[in-house]
This record gives sequence, structure tokens and C-alpha cells, in this order.
Amino acid sequence: MEVIVVGLNHRTAPIALRECLAFQEAKLPEALQQANGLATLRENMILSTCNRVEIYAAARETEKALFDLKHFLSQYHHLALKEFEKSLYSHTGEEAVKHIFRVASSLDSMVVGEPQILGQIKDAYDIATQAKTSGLILHRLLHRAFHVAKRVRTETKISNSAVSVSSVAVELAKKIFESLERKTVLLIGAGEMCELAAQHLVSGGIEKVLVTNRTYERAVALAEQFNGDAIPFEEINMGLKRADIVISATDSPQYLLRHDQVAKVVKDRRQKPIFFIDIADPRDIEPRVGEIENAYLYNIDDLQKVTHENIKDREKEAVKAEAIVEDEVVQFVNWYRSLDITPTIVALRKKFEEIRKKELEKTLSLHPDLSDKEKKSLEALTSAIVNKILHDPVTLLKKANEETVADLYLDTLQNLFQLPGRSLGPSEPKSGDGLEEERLESNEELSRN
Repeated sequence: MEVIVVGLNHRTAPIALRECLAFQEAKLPEALQQANGLATLRENMILSTCNRVEIYAAARETEKALFDLKHFLSQYHHLALKEFEKSLYSHTGEEAVKHIFRVASSLDSMVVGEPQILGQIKDAYDIATQAKTSGLILHRLLHRAFHVAKRVRTETKISNSAVSVSSVAVELAKKIFESLERKTVLLIGAGEMCELAAQHLVSGGIEKVLVTNRTYERAVALAEQFNGDAIPFEEINMGLKRADIVISATDSPQYLLRHDQVAKVVKDRRQKPIFFIDIADPRDIEPRVGEIENAYLYNIDDLQKVTHENIKDREKEAVKAEAIVEDEVVQFVNWYRSLDITPTIVALRKKFEEIRKKELEKTLSLHPDLSDKEKKSLEALTSAIVNKILHDPVTLLKKANEETVADLYLDTLQNLFQLPGRSLGPSEPKSGDGLEEERLESNEELSRN
């Protein structure tokens, strides 16, 4: 099997296209099962955030699997492939592993070093695990990705100067308003992004925090954290009339604020300027709101312009982080290749052990007068001989695995000793069907050698 990645992100596709291909969290288990129904896939997980939509998979027929995943995206979202194919990227093998490690370490984020992406990947992985579409390969890969992200965070200073999308939004607000003192912010949504935005705004000097959410209790809970006021969602216009800044981050599939609605609010405010930051995907605010006089609308793509000013401070730390990623990719790839050599080593030991036991039994039957002590000595002697014989080929296989020439030795051993092939073939079980336990048992055998 090969690790593959298919997706698009903020660099390859505008927000309008990304939101067309976004997956709603509640429907992810169903989407994962549909993808896992593809004959070319054995495991898969879907990462869908405001800045990227990516499918990570373990597949047998790499090119066919990439083709199938592109068409899966098209069919699932009812969007012709020609409408987005040019925005897609794909990675296979070592490059796919490297890409996933970079994403988890926030080296591929709009804001390098932002911490949200790791939590989003963990959530996506948990959903795939619960849906039973992730198996041995993705389990090991994702846990390694979490380890890589931790190394990057602790061994570099990349997160010290990094800011999340929400904090970039606050930076933008500070540029528009010289000071946040005596300003009021309305948060539409009560999730993590709004909570982070509120934290940055309060630390930046904002005077009042208003929160509205479809679930009023969640709005109350978030407002209480910042000594703010909760507003029933049905009375959102009241909050708009009081706010200088509006930050919206929900998972609503439809616009929450429309052009005519905001135009009336601005008129009631006597044209007092109001600043909208829409960090939702799909977008919460109708784009035409930005056409209203004294209403200033920014979306996620606009925030990217602000992030450029912080890039230079993180470049040196990013270089260190990339070195960590490269090191971890090598380690993972070595483990991944060991999945090929382990069954051969197990089969080789099994064959030698069967021969040893059979010949020992013949010898013992010819010498019935041997004492128990003598029989144990012969048992130990023959076992030692087998271990000595196997030591060099096993060591060579391990070394060959690191040097990427293992296939030659594996084929030779299988032909010389008539061992079973290392590929499980078309009937190989999919994720959740016992493959992980079988591989882990084989790895224990490998470690003993």
C-alpha cells in the first residue's frame, strides 16, 4: 500500500471554491464510508477546514486511487471535476508523508506556526477512527504527525511569533481603528475561533464583547468569560447596531447576514462605520455587504495579506522545523518499508524452525535412551544454530530496508526458500478488519531478530 494525499488549500483555490468542496462535520462519517467503498482504498480520513480540504489515504493502486478520489470529490459535492481539477494537488509515498507532517506542524498554514491546525487534524483523525476507516498505516502516520508537531513546537520558536487566523483578524482591526479602546465587538458564533478572537481583542483593549449564537446557552457561556453580553440570535440586528467590529465564524451552510439586512442596520446607525471579518467557511456574510457605504467586509483570503508582514520573523525557525520534518519522514518511511520485510522474516524463521523441530524429532527417536538433560541440550544447540544462521540474512534485510534495495533481497529469499509472497493481494482486508493486529504481531517478530 502507498500513502496518498489529494486536496486543495488557500494557495491553490479561492474561498468560493473551497467552500464548495468543504465537508460538514456532521456528515463526515458518511463521506468517509463512501470514500472507503472505493476498491482502490484501504484506509482514509478527511481534513476539512476553512483553509484546506484534503483526503489522506492508504491505497494499493496509486494512480487509480488518485483518479478515484478526484471523482469522489466531484460526485459527493455535485461539482464537475473540470471546475476544480486545476486547483487540486496530489502527493504519493514519501512526499505524501512529508506533506502531512508539514500540515500538522503548521508549516503549510496560511499563518505559519498557528496552533489550530493540529487540533483540527486530531478531530479529523478521531472521526475517521470512530468511522473505522483508518487502519494501521494512518494510525501510525497520524500519531507520528502529532509527535512531529510537538517536536517543532518545543524545539523551535516558530509558535512564539506565530498568530492564528483569529489573531490576524484582530491585527487587521487594529490597523483600521487606531485604538480598540471604547470599541464594541459582536461575535457571531460561540466556537473556538470566536473564543480566540475574543481573547485577542480583550488583550488588545476592546471595551465590550457581545456574543450571539443559534444556541443561546453557548452564547451566554462565552459572553460570561469576557464579562460581555449574550444576544438571542433572533435579535442579531440589535447587536449589529451596537458593534464597531463584527467577527463571524459558524458552520452555517447559508449566509447569516444579507446585503439588505446590513444596509438597513447601517442606515439606522446613521452611517457610523462597521467592520466585518468573516472567518467562516462557507462564508457567513453575503459578499455584497462589502459594497455598502461605511460597511467594510474582509474574508479569510483578505487576512492572508496581513500575514505577510509576520513571515520574515518566522523564516529562520521554519528552516529548523523543516529539518525536523525531514528527519521524521525518514524514520516513518523506514518503519513503513519494514511492513514489507517483516512477513518475509517471520516466514523464514518459521520455515527454519519447522525444519529444526522435524529433524530433532527424528534424531531423538533414534536415541530413546537420552536423558531429559541431554534432550534439552540438543534443543538448545539446534535453536542456537538456527539463530546463528538467520542472524546475517535478517541483519542484511534490515540494512537493505534503510537503503531502499530490500525488494531484491526479499525476492531472492522467497525464491530460494519457497516462502509465501509478501503482498496480501486483492483480498487484503480493509481498515478495521484485523490487519493492524496481524502487522503488529509481525513487528514483534522483527524486533526479536
